[in-house]
Amino acid sequence: MLRIPLSQTETLFSAINEHAKLYLPIEADDLIQFKQWLPDAIVRLDKLNTAMSPKDFFFPHTENIAAFKRHKKEITIEDSCTSVEPFIIFGLRACDAESLNLLDKVFLCEPVDTFYKARRESCILITSACFQPEESCFCGVFGIDATNPSGDIVTWVIEDTLYWKPLTEGGMALTEKLKGLLAPADNECEIATEKQKAKEVFAKLPFADLCLENFTPDALIETFNSPQWTQLYATCIGCGTCTFICPTCHCYDIQDFDACDKVIRHRCWDSCMYSDFTLMAHGNPRTSQLERFRQRFMHKLIYFPDNNNGTYACVGCGRCVQKCPVAMSIVKVAKALAKTAVKSKG
Repeated sequence: MLRIPLSQTETLFSAINEHAKLYLPIEADDLIQFKQWLPDAIVRLDKLNTAMSPKDFFFPHTENIAAFKRHKKEITIEDSCTSVEPFIIFGLRACDAESLNLLDKVFLCEPVDTFYKARRESCILITSACFQPEESCFCGVFGIDATNPSGDIVTWVIEDTLYWKPLTEGGMALTEKLKGLLAPADNECEIATEKQKAKEVFAKLPFADLCLENFTPDALIETFNSPQWTQLYATCIGCGTCTFICPTCHCYDIQDFDACDKVIRHRCWDSCMYSDFTLMAHGNPRTSQLERFRQRFMHKLIYFPDNNNGTYACVGCGRCVQKCPVAMSIVKVAKALAKTAVKSKG
């Protein structure tokens, strides 16, 4: 365990940035987002969650994935995957760190997404523990310990000190480069005390008792046919905000564009809430907003867990609770469907 006074964090940021590009939660234009650190940046390590999750660093909004050139009867394929410079993200909370572990299950299974893999391998994650959650947080429902996040390096801020602990080889290598700035710390008892206090706060959050035990593969048909969907989807306007701010949503579209001398294959984020999502020659397999709404939450609560050893496709970051323009979220859906399941069992 190491430490550094909060008053010296600018020096720490500068030293880290000398080794690789450093990204931090930075306040600009009334928003706090992960941006590249500059000496005059307003760093907000106190902010629980950025407006958008850091998944864009690994799974960008848009990217070219290939190009095709044709000369007479020959077609040449150009791979758009380039080398990725090392970079460091500092200030991820436990929920966002866990969301990357979840995305690994999607993009690093066979066939491996080489674009995503290259970015993951080029990044060092420095996470920040949470001691004062917001009312919209519910990461504990998914077994995430916000006071002890994963990552290459984990940090805790207590009063005027930042505590630092490397967890992986990459984290240890970076720590070795910074050893002149970080002093030994023997305050693990103090950290343990703060963790316990925080866990008591987390246990009292509004959504801490959210029950997911009825969302199992055995309940798939019953949940799919629940009459609750008709009431739940009615307020949804299909804007897709929930899918874009969600750190675990990973739907994308691929299109080919004529660039005169070649055809460029392009990938961009998409949303299962849109009517043209997975649009095929014969039409969309989910033709109504109810079907699209149901698909999103069935995937998070039943389909994904069924294929990933029980891991839900949600990390309880609370962004959808905060940002949905009609106050609809996975919390409301889960509570409504859980009540239906309990009634049917009774």
